[in-house]
Amino acid sequence: MTHPSRRRVLKSGLGAGLGLGAIGLLGACSATVSTADASSSASGGPWTFIDDRGAAVRLDSAPTKVVAYTGTAAALYDFGVTDRIVGVFGPTRQANGKADPMAGNLPVDKLTVLGNAYGEFDVAKYAELNPQLLITDMWEKDSLWYVPAASLAKIEKLAPTIGITVASEPLTTPLAHYEKLAGLLGADLTASAVVTAKTAFQQAVEQLRSAAKSKSTITVMAASASADLLYISNPKIYPDLSYFEQLGVSFIRPTNVVGGFFESLSWENAGRYQADVILLDDRTGTLQPADLTGKATWTALPAVRADQIVSWNSESRYSYTAIGPIVQGFADALRNAKKVA
Repeated sequence: MTHPSRRRVLKSGLGAGLGLGAIGLLGACSATVSTADASSSASGGPWTFIDDRGAAVRLDSAPTKVVAYTGTAAALYDFGVTDRIVGVFGPTRQANGKADPMAGNLPVDKLTVLGNAYGEFDVAKYAELNPQLLITDMWEKDSLWYVPAASLAKIEKLAPTIGITVASEPLTTPLAHYEKLAGLLGADLTASAVVTAKTAFQQAVEQLRSAAKSKSTITVMAASASADLLYISNPKIYPDLSYFEQLGVSFIRPTNVVGGFFESLSWENAGRYQADVILLDDRTGTLQPADLTGKATWTALPAVRADQIVSWNSESRYSYTAIGPIVQGFADALRNAKKVA
């Protein structure tokens, strides 16, 4: 069976956030101004940012017209960047017209949507926005997530681009990078909502560390389901899973990973790995427990029989507002989990 790459899976309708190719660790994102000086930098004077490709963006002043991948824009918005994002691309609206969960707290109705699915990016509409900066994640080396390769040259001529590596990095790394970038874009990182969210995240981390220690024999498997395949995620690639491992969570590591991100199992072989808890990808386009009741190999899994299924988004938005409740929810589920596999 040909391994479905990250892009091929997206085109087949599973959605964003699986994988293409092994990703090496990239250089850390940095800025010429510290986070503490971010507000003054954003208000006037030259603006510089070095992204995870090592590419430096230098502007005469902080950009006021930013276009970003939907999840990226949502993360920056959580940090307080509320008046500079003018357009987004990526999963923004569901088929029913409602905002996609990836959009988080973004005021979607006030933004220009350049594309809602992988491969969609309206370059003409992008040009009309007079963008000063484009920001997105990077799931593979030097590749801007959801920016079509066929349009990349035209897009890069219109405005500088910033890529933030999220794969093969622990969760705290992209969180810190987006926090710093938000500060440079004018966010008040001392605002009570931001500080409260960060404190809640840190407390949730300690709750998960404690739960992992007390339930050290509990095994966890992260997976994403489609009509034909069950994808078993490689925890060392996904930033949240690799970080949870560092905190002591015991994950199933698939042994036949092709391309770095996951092992693809036909439903006939879905019982290859037995776990006590399953983190099931809940992104738009993936199958959920109610959709899987007719698959005998799914219902036979120990975690399914024990109803120890936890919702998981394999593509997070990297803000403390978004991540904190997820970590706390997982900590609670792990603490209450029973050994069943």
